[in-house]
Amino acid sequence: MNFDPLALFQVLLFHEVEFVVIGGIAAAAHGSPSVTQDLDVCCSRDGANLDRLAGALQAIKARLRGAPPDVDFQLDSKSLRMGDHFTFSTIHGDFDCLGHLAGSGGYEGLRAGAEVLDLDGVRVAVAALDDLIRMKRASGRPKDRAELEILGALREEIDSEGNPNGR
Repeated sequence: MNFDPLALFQVLLFHEVEFVVIGGIAAAAHGSPSVTQDLDVCCSRDGANLDRLAGALQAIKARLRGAPPDVDFQLDSKSLRMGDHFTFSTIHGDFDCLGHLAGSGGYEGLRAGAEVLDLDGVRVAVAALDDLIRMKRASGRPKDRAELEILGALREEIDSEGNPNGR
């Protein structure tokens, strides 16, 4: 299965899912040279949005990544409401739907600072560079510490160009 983030975006937008792009795709949108093979988004936890998200996930034949095939997981808004972080395999590649992330303020906090960017012809809300830095710092994972160095360098470059907002 080939990773196709644009196809994932198109399905989410078609289903009118409220989300903010985070993770490697967001970092790349801000200039990080790091490569990722999954799409990470923070979604609104609103009930209607979870209904739309469930529809989008069904359309891309999402299944829990890493779970045994016999795990009974009902892909609906009720199941999505009961969890906060989901990692899926889909027909368009790996896709992670996250709710409340350390250092983020959740969907509402990220959306407030997000910028709508054109990513290869698809317009999506992308988390602000400073929000990405806060989330990476709060996670403390080794791979996030490495990316934190890159994002910090991007922040310094932007600041030296006189743009304090990271955009």
